[in-house]
Amino acid sequence: MALTGKQRQFLRGLAHALEPVVRIGRAGASPSVIEETKRSLASHELIKVRIDNDDSSQRKALAEELAKACDADIAGTIGKLAILYRRREEDPEIELP
Repeated sequence: MALTGKQRQFLRGLAHALEPVVRIGRAGASPSVIEETKRSLASHELIKVRIDNDDSSQRKALAEELAKACDADIAGTIGKLAILYRRREEDPEIELP
C-alpha cells in the first residue's frame, strides 16, 4: 500500500513525539534487526528507526531495505531517522485520513 502525501504528513506528525525504538549500526539491516523491527511494528504500528551512517544515500537505501523486508511503508526520513508504518491486521490504532 502506497501512502499519499497527506497520509505521510499525518504520520510524521504522530511520530514527532516518538523516540527511536530500533537502531541500525554498522552491520546494516541484519536478520536480528529486521526481526526486532517486525516485532516493534506489530505492537506499535508507527516507529522511528535510527540509522547510524554518515552517507545520506546509504541511509535512504537501508531504510528502503528495512521497510521492504518488514512489509512496511516509509512515512518520512529526517536526518538519521526513518519513520516506518505498517497497519496492524487486527485492531489497528492509527486511522489514516
